[in-house]
Amino acid sequence: MKLKTFHIKTFGCQMNENDSLQLATLLENKLGLISVDTPDKADLVIINTCSVREKPEKKVFSEAGRLLKFKKKKNTIIGIIGCVAQEYGRKIMERAEYVDFVAGTHNIHKIPEIIKKILKNKRHISETNFYNSIPSLSIFTKPCDTAEIKAFVSIMQGCNNFCSYCIVPFVRGREYSRPFQEIIDEICYLASLGVKEITLLGQNVNSYGDKITFPELLLKITEISGIERIRFTTSHPKDFNKDIVDAMKSSEKICKQLHLPLQSGSNKILKLMNRKYTKEEYLEKVEMLKENIPHIKLTTDIIVGFPHESRKDFEETLNMLKQVKYLSSFSFVYSPRPFTKYYNIDNVPVEEKKNRLAVLQKLQKEITLKHNVDSVGKIFKILVEGQSKKRTGELTGRTEDNRVVNFKGDRKLIGNFVEVEITEGFQNSLKGKTYEKNF
Repeated sequence: MKLKTFHIKTFGCQMNENDSLQLATLLENKLGLISVDTPDKADLVIINTCSVREKPEKKVFSEAGRLLKFKKKKNTIIGIIGCVAQEYGRKIMERAEYVDFVAGTHNIHKIPEIIKKILKNKRHISETNFYNSIPSLSIFTKPCDTAEIKAFVSIMQGCNNFCSYCIVPFVRGREYSRPFQEIIDEICYLASLGVKEITLLGQNVNSYGDKITFPELLLKITEISGIERIRFTTSHPKDFNKDIVDAMKSSEKICKQLHLPLQSGSNKILKLMNRKYTKEEYLEKVEMLKENIPHIKLTTDIIVGFPHESRKDFEETLNMLKQVKYLSSFSFVYSPRPFTKYYNIDNVPVEEKKNRLAVLQKLQKEITLKHNVDSVGKIFKILVEGQSKKRTGELTGRTEDNRVVNFKGDRKLIGNFVEVEITEGFQNSLKGKTYEKNF
């Protein structure tokens, strides 16, 4: 069998998206394969998985089941990689014997060799070892598929915090910071390809440390010619400090938007979650941010229905949303995960969790809409990413605080910065018109 094409289906966070980009780079460069947009066209199909919550984990197995028809028809090679692969390992192939290989979160770099072994009639290969250093993080990736002006760059992987709801330390391993010079070299390479915006990725970017600190790394990246916007995610509140604020404030290149996961507004629940901060300490850092960067926009994560969460605890979370006024929040009902401290405890009724989530999301929608409506008449610097998928004849781009803006303009603007005056604010986006002065 000669492989020609591959397809990667990705579930989960931006880290997973970047892992898929790294793998695509390897498959193209090492094996000469061509990416296709649907699994029916592919000789090799790989599912990149997420296990942070139960729902996306279940989707993995149903997605794999749908691939069986391609296996029967054209002997498609099927692989499962990422967090679910790390969690279950060889058990995946015991459950679904048509899966040819699994590769865990530290083993992307091994996949080309795994494919070669499969082509020599070896099947059911499992690679789930952890390493003290992670070779997979050293793969230089191509830009994201957004007019090739944006890219992800992994700066670290793993987590040492062991929040009592989180499986990440068990499937991503302990914290490992990528060598800073390697990070700089990759960003210089991306800049040479025309990339203008990068997003630094890590489970907890604030704790980065390889000879230099995270704020020092940020400042070094601002010196790279061609890079005009720098984002980073995710920040742990306990590690967020004034040095990072000072770095953000010092350079126009560092976007004035921050994802700062709260998880709960109740000190009781934060302690049970092992978050290592109180809501008062969290609010102090928010106040520090707003004092130093008045126009900063914040986003967050919220878990609803954590074990022992009372109605009063939930009301405290709602109050935090009202007080901080997040631009947006990613909210979910508590999902027990294997290996975690609270795996066998889920004592808030399902319907109550769903009701609380609906109340929280309704409040967040109201706050988000107000942010967007209040932006009408203001002028934003937009990085134009391409043509709008929903609005014919319009271009789309993002503000510094990461909001989508649609506006009419010439295709020649794609890949450039323009000033746009906001004319309408919707629930999930903004509409505008080009301002007279362009950047």
